[in-house]
Amino acid sequence: MNVWTGKGDRIFGAVVILGSVAYGVAALNLQVGFMTDPVGAKTFPLIVAGVSLICGLVMVLKPDPDPEIPDGATWMRLAIAVATLVAYAYALRPLGFLVPTTIAAAILSYLIEPRPRYAALAGLGLAVGLFVIFRFVLGLGLLAWPRGF
Repeated sequence: MNVWTGKGDRIFGAVVILGSVAYGVAALNLQVGFMTDPVGAKTFPLIVAGVSLICGLVMVLKPDPDPEIPDGATWMRLAIAVATLVAYAYALRPLGFLVPTTIAAAILSYLIEPRPRYAALAGLGLAVGLFVIFRFVLGLGLLAWPRGF
């Protein structure tokens, strides 16, 4: 029997509960303008907080009876994924939406299944598809390319 049986899930669940409560309180303090959509600046974060609260409660009340600790390769892939997402967040404004999204999605796809051609195609397809949805369906003011390009 593993010494971590249930403990890790319960600790992580408690952290998720605390984070979701803090996130929900922050969402309640958001100032909403006069003209907003039904699932706007306040409602959507409250929905996210509620769902994460439920997930945290499930982890605390029903932990995994036989958890597996990830190996070193998995931790390395997780670190690369986190670094990719941080770099993506910083690259969006100066480089526009399409280039950083293509690169980030391709890297993440490669981490899931290391096939370079398919990862590149997945990155490009996700970038273009998401741009069309965000820009033309949802009406967000995204820039496809860097300013002045």
